[in-house]
Amino acid sequence: MAAVQPCLWFDDQAREAMEYYVSVFPDSRIDEVVEYPDESLDEHFRGMSGKVLNGRFTLRGVNFVCLDGGPIFTFNEAVSFVVTCADQAEIDRYWAALSHVPESEQCGWCKDRFGVSWQIIPATMGALLARPAQIQAMMAMTKIVIAELENA
Repeated sequence: MAAVQPCLWFDDQAREAMEYYVSVFPDSRIDEVVEYPDESLDEHFRGMSGKVLNGRFTLRGVNFVCLDGGPIFTFNEAVSFVVTCADQAEIDRYWAALSHVPESEQCGWCKDRFGVSWQIIPATMGALLARPAQIQAMMAMTKIVIAELENA
């Protein structure tokens, strides 16, 4: 059966991003790094020596692929990765590691130093948004604070 995997296109930071992500998420690993071949093989390989043509890594059981493709495409908030957390301590830990663009923070969403968007939310998010006051409280948050939602 074919797997569905997200592929992340970086300008030239694929290796750095893989190393960073596996340091942030427990039970994660870099599976394979294939560098661009000799530049003389194709005009598209010009200037790509030493960069990642195909990187494969696993974050908590989810397989990703990535590449260094140059600055043509960039990340935006239309795609994000959801990190479901067991408690506030876990939310705080992931938020501290992944949030690097304060102006992009809202309602548990943050953006990392590579421009990738993440949603850092509690596993109980549905129950924490059962009342209108809880939804209003969440809309005023950057990082999700479970106690504030419970008390709203």
